[in-house]
This record gives sequence, C-alpha cells and structure tokens, in this order.
Amino acid sequence: MHPPPAADPHAELQTLLSSRVALIAIESRDEQRALALIRDAGLRARRPPGSGVFVWSATEGLRRIDRDMGGPQRHLTEPATVLRHLKATPMAGIYVLLDFHPYLSDPVNVRMLKDVVQDHSGAARTIVLLSPEITLPTELAPLAANFRPALPTTNERRAIVTRVFDDWQRQHRGKLPRIDRDILAKIVDNLAGLTAADSERLVRRALYDDGEISAEDLRAVQAGKYQLLNRNGTLDFEPDTARFADVGGLANLRRWVETRKAAFDGSAPALEAPRGLLLLGVQGCGKSLAARAIAGIFAVPLLRFDFAALFSKWQGESEKNLRDTLAAADALAPCVLWIDEIEKALAAGDGDTGSGRRLLGTFLTWMAERNSRVFIVATANDVTALPPELMRKGRFDEVFFVDLPDAATRAAILMIHARRREIPLTAAEAQQLAAASVDFSGAELEQAIVAALYTTHSQGTRTDATAIAQELRATRPLAVLIAEQVASLRAWAKDRTVRAD
Repeated sequence: MHPPPAADPHAELQTLLSSRVALIAIESRDEQRALALIRDAGLRARRPPGSGVFVWSATEGLRRIDRDMGGPQRHLTEPATVLRHLKATPMAGIYVLLDFHPYLSDPVNVRMLKDVVQDHSGAARTIVLLSPEITLPTELAPLAANFRPALPTTNERRAIVTRVFDDWQRQHRGKLPRIDRDILAKIVDNLAGLTAADSERLVRRALYDDGEISAEDLRAVQAGKYQLLNRNGTLDFEPDTARFADVGGLANLRRWVETRKAAFDGSAPALEAPRGLLLLGVQGCGKSLAARAIAGIFAVPLLRFDFAALFSKWQGESEKNLRDTLAAADALAPCVLWIDEIEKALAAGDGDTGSGRRLLGTFLTWMAERNSRVFIVATANDVTALPPELMRKGRFDEVFFVDLPDAATRAAILMIHARRREIPLTAAEAQQLAAASVDFSGAELEQAIVAALYTTHSQGTRTDATAIAQELRATRPLAVLIAEQVASLRAWAKDRTVRAD
C-alpha cells in the first residue's frame, strides 16, 4: 500500500493566507526558499485589494518583496518600532518577521504582537514569523497556525543539481564535468530530507572539488548530510560497512537479506520494502558484525543509534530527543539503523518513572507508521528483558537466533582473522583449532589470535597455529561460565526464531 501523496505546500499556505488566520509560525532553515513560497502563495491568495508582501529583519528594516517599492525602511529595524508601525498602519498585507523568536521573551513585544493579531478584522494584516525554530509564548500560541514547508521533491533536487552543473560549465568555458550517472542518481536520492540550500552546498562541494561525480562524492554527501541532521549526537554514522565475506557463518541470514535487496533499493517497485529484523543470540557471536554486513549488502550507510544519549533529567526531553533522532534517521534514508542491545534501552524496570514506557510507545509508533527506507537491525542478548510489545508479530520482519558457531564456522572465523593479520594458517590447522575450541564465540576466537600475537611478539617467536592453540587452552569461554543462561536462551529460541546459520 502506497502512502497518500503529500499536500501541495503552495496550496496549503495559500489557504492559510486566504483565510482569516492573522498569525502564522513557520519553522524553516531554508529562509530564501520559504520566502519565495510565501511570496508566491501571497500572490495567489484571495487578499484585500492593494495587499502587499513585506519582509522585516533586524538589520534591514521593512521592505516590500512582491513588487519593487525602493529600498527598505531602515528606521523600522527595532522590534518594538516595527510592531508599533504594524499596529498603526491601515494597509492590508502579509508581514514576514525574520528571526523574531528572540524578541518574544519581552512581554511588551508579546503584548503588542497580540494586539496586532487580534485587530485583524480592523486591518487584514497577516503576521508570519519565520525562524529556524519557534516556541510561541502561551499568550500567542492559541492565535497561531503552524506551517512547515515541504522539503525539495525529487524533481526539485534534480533541478538543483542541474543548476550547479550549469554554473560549473559556465565557469569552465563549456567543459563537461565527468559524471557517473548511477552515482549521480544516488546522490539525488540521498539529498532527500535536506533543505534546498543545504542540498546545493553539498552538490557544489562534490562537483567543484575535482570536476567529477564519483563514488567518493556519494560518501562525502552522505557524511555531510549526517553532520547536518544529527544535531542530538545520538547517531553514529558509519559509511564504510562490512562484507559478509568478513563474517563467518550466518548463511541463512545472508540469503534472507540478499533476497530482499531489490525490494529495499527500489529496483523491484512491486515488492514491499523490508522493514527490519531482530537478532537474538549469545554474546560475541557476530550480531554487531552482521548489522554492518547487512548495510554492506544494501549498499547504504549504517547508523548506530545510541539510546543512552537520549535520556534527560527534564520532563519530556527524552521523548523529544527520540522523536528528533527518528526524524533524522528518516531524513538520512536509505540507511540501516542499528540498535545494539535494545533490551537495555527499552526495558522498563520497577524504578521506571514512566519515561521508559513513553519512549517505547514513541518508538513502536514510529516503527508502525514510517514510510522511509530505514531498515532496522536490533540486537539483543537477554530475551527476557525485551518488552512484550516489541516482540509482537509484525514489529520486525523476522527474528533470527545467532548461536555459538559450529566447527566449520569456527574454522572459517579463524581463517578470516588469521588472514587479516597475515598469520600463516592452513585449512587443516584451522580445523584442528576449531576442534579444540568448542563453545567459543567468534569474538573469543579473535581474541585468542590477538593474544597469541602479543605472546609471540614478547618472546620473539613466530605466531602460528601452535601459539593460537596455547591461548585457546588458557581461555574459559563465556558459554561455559554462564552455561545455564546460554542453555535457557537456546531453549527459548528453538521454536520461536529462525536460525541465522
């Protein structure tokens, strides 16, 4: 089922300006685009004869922008002065006040603005407050309509790219830039969620750097977009993801992801895009590496979501941080959103004051209603701590269980880590080491190789299978130390999950 088409922003704003709404609050970081939208909607709106569109700023004063009426009225730069002018003038019009939000802390300004707004029947003046962020005081909030301009559409983003390319060609006397068309299409796709001004800056930086558009530019655009949108610092951006060739085992999980790649990247539009999966399993068995490898298969960035950074001592602030973070993830789509040890983030204990439940509710609502290409990979070690609501059918496309590696997988993991560290290890030696490492996790096998490197370096000897075997014998794996917990987890997962291997 496709989402309903977005309302035409021109029509929505035009309706507000045609109706008897005297105060409109517009939050936008793209001031020039928002002003153009207001001017265009103002010209189309049903307004009294002679009604104009004016813009005020603290540096320029008041000027008309729908027609040329000369320079700005610089004697009206003071907030109180322009409010007195608006209160006294009988001229109907749309008056846009730029970055007026700091002056709303002054009760006199609030009172005068309220007087202007409530006198709309005497003079049809519509006040538009345009700022990156606006928090209206309680005296004005009931009188205002809130409007948030739509971000550039795909066609608008293509037009931005075309304009940048035309500028580059003019500056280089008609020379054509070197462009990878597939990469360019992905860049246009990745600009979704950004303002027109931010999109243009990123495209200019990518093209003007070396006169070409390449895969490196795509990574730079993704990283730049992340820097612009991750204002809460709760998302870690990882553009360089792993390959499943670096993961030992998990063949069933790999097949599941690969069969859904076309649906996720849009190359199979008839298929519904996958929404996410939950990875349960024993610690150190590759769940985190699998998250990176899934992003690698989908060829999208990986966003690691730090839930702990959400929490605030202020009432309601944690939920706001979560909403802002999820909105940023939507804007950074297409991507993989990795939530590590989700049970620690969303568990509601006896001491929970209600914030944890509200966070869970906000997260579940977003999971159910989102339309963006954000693929969730949640990992968990303790299934008993997961909220029942999160495990309900339909929250995740599938729940996989990542068990301790079998002998063949342990041999493959040993070969991967030995090869990465240039340790000579034959297939036969890897099989012997695998037989000697029953109940070892992938992380513990890697650490045995690392420990062998330290030991042989201190002894001045060569790192080989014998040195690794010595470290394995000296290690008690976690699955042995907490054997009861591992057995309980396996028993729970047996008939409830799909094996990742």
